[in-house]
Amino acid sequence: MKHYDTLASLQPLVGQDIGTSDWVTIDQARIDQFAQATGDHQWIHVDPVRAAAGPFGTTVAHGFLTLSLVPLLFDSGFAIADVKMGVNYGLNRVRFTAPVPAGGRVRGQFKLLAYEPLPGGAQLTVQVTIELEGSSKPACVAETVSRRYT
Repeated sequence: MKHYDTLASLQPLVGQDIGTSDWVTIDQARIDQFAQATGDHQWIHVDPVRAAAGPFGTTVAHGFLTLSLVPLLFDSGFAIADVKMGVNYGLNRVRFTAPVPAGGRVRGQFKLLAYEPLPGGAQLTVQVTIELEGSSKPACVAETVSRRYT
């Protein structure tokens, strides 16, 4: 994990990588819990027998499950010592570029795209590339917008 002493120390890093998260395993139990929470019970996610004969050969994580891991990935990717709180402000773009099979592992690569000072903090636009272990394509690429306060 990369550590930054101050939020302001990120400002000159626009355009650069600012961290890499730990690997996270997406097991069938997590996929099933996400299906239960969202009501999305499509067979490609929750029916291993039917999914074995489907296009991916196994169940796959919901795209939105992959996206929902962004806060967890941020937590192990980098830390800013003087930030007391942060809030999600939104997303600029999101693409699900490869399916995550049950049992697959993902991690986040973070690139700072923009730093906008705010009273008491800053708005960060960060490109999150969610890598899928063993795949040449990422599982997801998203531009997140968050506000961090000191």
